[in-house]
Order: sequence, then C-alpha cells, then structure tokens
Amino acid sequence: MKSQNAGRDDARHEGRAHTSSASSGAGQASAVQAGAARQANAARQANAARQAAVVHFENVGLRYGMGPEVLRDLTFSIEPGSFQFLTGPSGAGKTTLMRLILLALKPTRGFISVFGQDVSHISGEALTGLRRRMGVVFQDFRLLDHLTTYENVALPLRVQGREEATYRSEVVELLRWVGLGERMHVLPPVLSGGEKQRAAIARALIVRPEMLLADEPTGNVDPGLGRRLLRLFIELNRLGTSVLIATHDLQLMDQVDARRLVLGEGRLHIYD
Repeated sequence: MKSQNAGRDDARHEGRAHTSSASSGAGQASAVQAGAARQANAARQANAARQAAVVHFENVGLRYGMGPEVLRDLTFSIEPGSFQFLTGPSGAGKTTLMRLILLALKPTRGFISVFGQDVSHISGEALTGLRRRMGVVFQDFRLLDHLTTYENVALPLRVQGREEATYRSEVVELLRWVGLGERMHVLPPVLSGGEKQRAAIARALIVRPEMLLADEPTGNVDPGLGRRLLRLFIELNRLGTSVLIATHDLQLMDQVDARRLVLGEGRLHIYD
C-alpha cells in the first residue's frame, strides 16, 4: 500500500510539474507576444509622427569630403503650425542645417522626411513640389536688381506659370501688409536694408508656404524694425505656417516663448 500511495503521490507531483511548466511556457509566450505588440505599436506611432511632421530628422550626419562631420546625430521634428528658433554661435552650422531642410544638401547619413516624404531617393519633380511648399528668407535677400519690388515678390508666382491678373491684387495687398505699399515700383538698389528684408519676406510669403525658413532675418536691420519683422512672423504662424528662424539675436528670441534648437560643436540641443 505504501508503494502504491507513493506512486500516486509521484504521479500527482509530476502532473503538477507538467502543468506548472506548461503554464510557465504559456506565460513566457504571452509576454513575448505582448512585448512584440508594444514594439509594433511604438513603431506605428513613430511612423505616424514622422508622417505628421513637417520636417523630421533621425540620426542625421553631414561631412564635406573626407573631413570630420560638421553636423552629427541630429534628431528632431518640426510640427505643423509650430514656431521655433535655431541658434548657436557663428560657424555652428545653422545655415547648413537650413540647407538640409531646404533639400539643397544631402546628408552623409541618417533619415530625413519633409512633409511626410522620405527624401533619400526623391525625384527632381517631387523635390520641386516639396520646395514650393516652403518659403525661404535668405540672409543676403537675393533680390533681382533689374526687377521692381513688386516684380521680385511676384516672381515665384510667375515661375509657377500663373497669369498676372490672377495674382496682382494679392501681391499688392501683401506689399502693403509689410509696409512697402509706396515702394512697390522701385528697384532694389533704391531700397534700404530694412526694406530689402521686408521685400524678401514678402516674396517668401506670397506662395502661402506651409513652412517658412528665415536665415538671420533681422541681422541687417535696427532693433525696432527687427521687432516689427518678428511680429510679421508671429502673425504668419498664427495663420498656420510652421516657422523656423535662424538667429543669434538673444534679445529677439527673448520676446517669444518658443522652442529653441541650439547648435553647438555639431550637435543639436532642444529646449522646449
């Protein structure tokens, strides 16, 4: 009897061991599946965030030739309707980063998407289409001296093939909005530095961009006019345009509670 009872006890113990082992295996499988599901969900969320962002950089690096990287491991996004400053010491790479966003440069490594589109193998036609959704204010204005202020501002619309009758009132209204209503028929050499800057801003705005890039837009004007130009950018942002202003003017940045992207030694630090 003792031997039979011992046998039954052993069988019960063995059965419990098998049950415990099976439960443990099922639990481990369930944990693995849950982990995989979380990873898949995180990947979907990350992809959705990239698709929603106006600009997304992921581990982007840039070097010229065989030299060291001038920009490295840049990861950030510019969201629709956002306002931010890009700052850092002279030579930090602000203009270079702006050119990467504008797709005028290709990164050495990393991932860039603009308006949700991977630009690593983009066609020339698609590239032109993306650029037309951006407005750019260059540091050196880039106005054409043989064209009037009106003609310079209207130029992007002419390039798109639009007839003047369809945009004339729009250009005139914008010139008045930036304070150049009385200067629309003069040539750039006659304009002051501040007037040239406002003409360059108007030219960038006339295409109603989804994103505005401004490289040192107040660098050639006095503080009073700089504040006025900043108000123009803020108003544009309120209308829904994402704005990125590259500047080293701390007083200008202190006037707006906005995110700061700070470049230093090739790396980007973000302060929300």
